[in-house]
Amino acid sequence: MSTRESPQFDFIPPESTPPENQVPLPPAAARSDENPVWGGWEILGIMLVTIASVFFFVIMVTIGARRYIYPHEQLMEVVQGHPILLLIAQGLAYLVVIAFMVLLVKRVRDLTFAGAIRWNWPMNPWVFLLGGVGLSVALQILGHFLPIPKELPMDRFFKTPIEAWGVAIFGILVAPLMEELFFRGFLYPVLARWLGVSVSVVLTGIGFGLLHASQLGRAWAPVFMIFLVGVVLTTVRAVTKSVASSWLVHFAYNGTIFTLMFIATSGFRHMEKLNAFFAI
Repeated sequence: MSTRESPQFDFIPPESTPPENQVPLPPAAARSDENPVWGGWEILGIMLVTIASVFFFVIMVTIGARRYIYPHEQLMEVVQGHPILLLIAQGLAYLVVIAFMVLLVKRVRDLTFAGAIRWNWPMNPWVFLLGGVGLSVALQILGHFLPIPKELPMDRFFKTPIEAWGVAIFGILVAPLMEELFFRGFLYPVLARWLGVSVSVVLTGIGFGLLHASQLGRAWAPVFMIFLVGVVLTTVRAVTKSVASSWLVHFAYNGTIFTLMFIATSGFRHMEKLNAFFAI
């Protein structure tokens, strides 16, 4: 008994037009696999919480210091004459900001904070540490060819050894972590989802430079150097898909700077010898 084979036809679907309200996908080269559970409003919320927290704790720390430590000084004299108080206030504010970041992520069930921000520890962390050292040395060399002002607003944090130690501890242990959490952990994924990788790397670098602009007297040369740092850090984050990797580079970058400062000033004992530019 034979069976008759039915003819096979290739089905070609008719061309269809997308609905008018459908947003077209960006070109393939501009697409990103970043898909954070937060968006632009959450980024704005983090910024507002940061500003409000810093403002609140600066006032509280200054009032407390004037009452219990500097009772014979005016309030503005306490703020201007003891910049290490600003670091303490900023550190307290960052605790509030981290709690807010965790709260944003925990709104989604079964999602860890580390997983959400892609805190993936690299298999070869020493590579990123060496990269941070190299980046620091390279930018210090570049700084000799740029018009860096001899005096910057941030210089007031290096008048005494105690202040220098405070800035060093803050600049190595606190600032890189917070800046990586915001710029590379929260901001970059949102920008990459909207605009693609390349544009987001540049925009994140610009934001990183603007954050430090006031410390650098808004002089274009040092701000440009910090912009380059931001571009490198965001590129590391984009390539490795790991905020931990960019943090390692940032940690080593700042650590190298303060190590050079430590050596140049004989252990922060002779701050008058500090005549080079160091970016935090």
